[in-house]
Amino acid sequence: MENSLINNLSKPYKNLKIMNEQSNWLAACRVEDAIENGGVCVKHGEDQIALFYFTRRNEWYATQNECPHKKQMALSRGMIGSATDEPKVACPFHKKTFSLSTGECLSGDECAIKTYPVKIENGTVYIGTTPKS
Repeated sequence: MENSLINNLSKPYKNLKIMNEQSNWLAACRVEDAIENGGVCVKHGEDQIALFYFTRRNEWYATQNECPHKKQMALSRGMIGSATDEPKVACPFHKKTFSLSTGECLSGDECAIKTYPVKIENGTVYIGTTPKS
């Protein structure tokens, strides 16, 4: 059962809809379907959003899925952790790290990633479709 769940979550979500056009919140998945301490790719139109469930911190984060270094859609497959108290994701290809809160590159480079608001309501995870940064 767990392997089929992981296989399904590692593929971009399709046919997701915004709950209503005024709120701009995208219903991404149910809380129980998320991978603990990891990420999944959520497809929204032509965009890919990386959604992370950082269970050790009991926090949710969303960022662009594209690593700005080599323009690869890979951040959702990166490892998450903390630098001091800053939640971060490391690109699985280049190991550049980015703040999950602000999008700032923590590896000293000038590049940054977009971050999106996340909220949980009635067991559903929603991603705000307007980036925070």
